[in-house]
Amino acid sequence: MARGLTDLFALDPSVTFLNHGSYGACPAIVIAAQRGWQDALERQPVAFMDPRHLRARFAEVRAALAAELGARAEDLVWATNATEALNLVARALPLQPGDEILTTDHEYAAIDKTWDFVCRRTGAVVRRAEVPVPLVSEEAFTEAVLARLSPRTRVLSLSHVTSPTALALPIGRVVAEARRQGILTVVDGAHAPGLIALSLDALGADFYAGNCHKWLMSPKGAGFLHVRAAMKGLLAPSIISHGWAPGLSPRDSGPLGDDAFLDAFQFRGTRDPSAWLSVTAALAFRREHDWAAVSADCRRLAIDAARLIAGDLGAGLLAAEPFLTQMVAITVPSCDPLQLHDALLAEDGIEIPVFRWKDRTFVRLSIQAYNTEADTERLRHALLRRFAGGDQARIRVPSGS
Repeated sequence: MARGLTDLFALDPSVTFLNHGSYGACPAIVIAAQRGWQDALERQPVAFMDPRHLRARFAEVRAALAAELGARAEDLVWATNATEALNLVARALPLQPGDEILTTDHEYAAIDKTWDFVCRRTGAVVRRAEVPVPLVSEEAFTEAVLARLSPRTRVLSLSHVTSPTALALPIGRVVAEARRQGILTVVDGAHAPGLIALSLDALGADFYAGNCHKWLMSPKGAGFLHVRAAMKGLLAPSIISHGWAPGLSPRDSGPLGDDAFLDAFQFRGTRDPSAWLSVTAALAFRREHDWAAVSADCRRLAIDAARLIAGDLGAGLLAAEPFLTQMVAITVPSCDPLQLHDALLAEDGIEIPVFRWKDRTFVRLSIQAYNTEADTERLRHALLRRFAGGDQARIRVPSGS
């Protein structure tokens, strides 16, 4: 599935990189754009950091990103990453002892820890809905989540694309029902931008956090928080600086020229804005190379390879095809995840994450434009050498413990 795009990335050619999902991989032209912004900053730091200059540059990025996400530009603010954005939301919500936060059993560990931290401070509690696996229908997901709502549910917190299990969750109906019941909706969209189609205004979540450095391929340090207009008054920036002023509503004129909400969140002390400013270069790169077609090819390769490897190992995939993307989790026989990861990298030159989730072990295959069928075949043979003999009998990777 060669598309002539491999040389456009800065990856180490000696490594078969099958882990775009963790931190992304930035095209060389986007890296150059970021360095251009950094050079401009260092040539004249005072003029560059002047809010009159930065406001205009921030507005350009918000407009371009809003068009990509199906959102209003004024509802987007820059965060370093989705985890930062979700921490800001979770720590701002007015939770009381006994209030319930409903989430699922497929959430990202850092966000589970965020809610644990918040609950220890507020007395709220986390409840979990078990997502049926294999996931075969939107109805099954919707029923599983809605069945766990209770009169004490105050927050519904969901991943849009799960991290350990790589499921694209059909969250639209449960978000709508939660809003109908007056429950705040918080979506961890870390993997979603650039991986699945998004229309944040249509989804209607109160808070939606995402990363641009993964599937949109911007530099690291470019995430965002999308806040529904009616919810902006709940939030305050994690750092109070020149952009904040007391007594203002979110739509009031702020001290630096935008509305009070944008001013407070955009200007939080001295930060290198080059990653955020380079989002427009990443979006332009995608347009230039017809990324919808590229992504469709990648998704097909990922799903076909995952099915083949899963079949080799006597396992099934975790979801029907509508809930799979170009990032797919593949069950492997029980083993020490770190040991398998390190062995694949050291012995086979393959970079791929290995997760333990509940009582199962997965490799999470991510396919991006720089990958080919030869890469997935290398992974397949590396796993077969470890987990299947000539008679296809399974073996265990020693745990070392």
